[in-house]
Amino acid sequence: MSDAVLYEMRDRVAIITINRPESRNAISEDVRVGLFEAFRIFNEDDNALVAILTAAGDRAFCAGMNLKALANAGGKIPPWREFLPVLGEAIQVGKPVIAAVNGAARAGGWLLAQMCDLCVAAENATFGISEVRVGRGTPWSAPLAQMLGRRHYMELVLTGEPIDAQRAYEIGFVNKVVPSEKLLDEALALADCITRNAPLSVRAARELVYLTGEMGTNAATRAADHLFATVYASEDAVEGPQAFQEKRAPVWRGR
Repeated sequence: MSDAVLYEMRDRVAIITINRPESRNAISEDVRVGLFEAFRIFNEDDNALVAILTAAGDRAFCAGMNLKALANAGGKIPPWREFLPVLGEAIQVGKPVIAAVNGAARAGGWLLAQMCDLCVAAENATFGISEVRVGRGTPWSAPLAQMLGRRHYMELVLTGEPIDAQRAYEIGFVNKVVPSEKLLDEALALADCITRNAPLSVRAARELVYLTGEMGTNAATRAADHLFATVYASEDAVEGPQAFQEKRAPVWRGR
């Protein structure tokens, strides 16, 4: 891990922080490599149940690609699926990830928030898909048609105009808007709520949400029978009802 991306564990929650506030936390080579490594560590650590992706400072979550560096390189980068540390594309992570957006999220910064399963935003956060303003593309934004609806999606990608945190909440991109000083605490509270649940059930439920979007309701329902088979057959499936009957907190073993 480099100084450009920090990795910290709090109980069973991994906090991944983009640490280039002087450059509005833009995606430099150090950030790109650091995010790949951070999510690899998170995915392989059985003790880490949820991750929070956030950034240093209060001005920017991520300003997207470093356009100056891109211009100096002649504007040529590898295909985004290989180049950018996008969950579900370049990186496979089977556990929940929460975006804690502390400021401006532009272009690739929007993408980083979009790729997370949940999103908590500071009141001063703003979001924008600005590629049309600099002649770049947004193939990565396709999931927004389902997340936001066609009209909201169309407005964002055609105008390049940013929206504030409240508007992002209203159209369904953000789960919660909170005061800036409470951002990390609120994200940690949400993560803690998830970590108290049975790990196998959480992972299967998360996968089911994505299957429904990709396959449609009927096909996803059939696939879910297979997806949850290991959940029903697990020790945790016995522990949950037993703990409820005994009026105690369950002790999850993830098996």
